[in-house]
Amino acid sequence: MPDGAEARRLDVALGDRTYPIHIGDDVLDRVGELLAPHLSRHAVIVTNATVAALWLAPLRARLADHGQRVDVVLIPDGEAHKNWATLADVMTRLIECHAERSSVMIALGGGVVGDLAGFAAAIYQRGMPCVQVPTTLLAQVDSSVGGKTAVNHPLGKNMIGAFWQPQAVLIDTRVLATLPDREYRSGLAEVVKYGAIDDASFFAWLEAHADALAARDPGALAEAIHVSCRIKAGVVARDERETGERIHLNFGHTFGHAIETGAGYGEWLHGEAVAAGMVVAAKLSARVDGLPQADVARIVALLARLQLPTAPPRMDFARWMTLMRRDKKVESAAIRFVLLPQLGRAHVRGDVGEDALRAVLA
Repeated sequence: MPDGAEARRLDVALGDRTYPIHIGDDVLDRVGELLAPHLSRHAVIVTNATVAALWLAPLRARLADHGQRVDVVLIPDGEAHKNWATLADVMTRLIECHAERSSVMIALGGGVVGDLAGFAAAIYQRGMPCVQVPTTLLAQVDSSVGGKTAVNHPLGKNMIGAFWQPQAVLIDTRVLATLPDREYRSGLAEVVKYGAIDDASFFAWLEAHADALAARDPGALAEAIHVSCRIKAGVVARDERETGERIHLNFGHTFGHAIETGAGYGEWLHGEAVAAGMVVAAKLSARVDGLPQADVARIVALLARLQLPTAPPRMDFARWMTLMRRDKKVESAAIRFVLLPQLGRAHVRGDVGEDALRAVLA
C-alpha cells in the first residue's frame, strides 16, 4: 500500500444515485468545481461554532464564487445535542431562509453535524440534496459515507433516522490539523474496525504504521482514509439498507452504543466507546466463535498503541442487557452480535448465550 497524499476519488456505486468521495489536501479550495453538478442557486451550510470559526469562511467564499446564495445554520456542539430539539431548530431555520427542495444542504462538521443535517435534508419538504463535508477523522472514514442519518433518543443512540444518500462527500485532509487529539484518536477506532472485519492485510498495515498514524503523518493518514472509505463504499454498494453485509460495519457498536447511552451522551466519544466495544466483541468472538487469542491480543495492542480505551466502564450486567436490547440489530427479541471467526472476516450471531456475555462483561 503506497503512502501519499495526492487527490483521490472513489465512487459509492448505487446506480443512478452513485456519488463521489473526493479525498485530498485541497478539496475545500476546489469545492465549487467539485460540486458544480449539484449546486442550484442556494446552499445552506449546517455547522457548529467550533468548526465555523475554522472552516466556514473558505467554504462560504468558494460557494459564493460559484454564484450561490449561502445561508448558515449553527447548531450546538456535542453528541448531547443530536436530538429532536436541535432538529426542530434546523427545520425552523430552513423555513426562515426560504430553503427549497432544490436548495443544497451542506453538512460541515463531524458526525453529529453530518447525522443531524443529513436527517434534516431527508425530511425537509420530503427531501433535499445533501453534501457531506466531514471535519473529523471519524466522520471522514465512517459516518459521512453511506447515507445513515439520525438523531438520538434518551433511551437509545441513533434510534430515529433515515437512509438519505449524499450527492457527494468532500474529504479535505487539511482540516484534521485543527482536530483535538482526543477527537483524532476517536476516529482511529473506526479505521481499526475496517481491518478487523474486512481486510487482515490492512490490519497488518495499521500495525506497521501505528506510530505514524498516532503522529498524524500525512501520507499514512491519507492512505488510511482512502482504504477505509474504499471498504465502506464497497459494503454500502452491496447492501445499502443494512439487511446483510453492512451490519458487519457495526463491529463493537452494540457494546459501544450501550457505553455511550449508559454513561450519558458525550461522556465517552463514539470512537472511544467503539474501541472498548471491539475489545469486548473480540473476547466474545474468542469464546464462542473460535477467534484465536493471539488475534484478540493484536486488536487490544493496536488500540492501546493508538491511545484508545481497551476496557469498558463498569456497568451492572442487567443495565448492559437493557441497553443492548434496544440495539437496532435486535431481531425477534434476540440481540445479534457482529463477531470475528478470524481477523479480517466478520459475521453475525444471534444465538450468544447469557453466560458468555457475563464472562466477557465481568
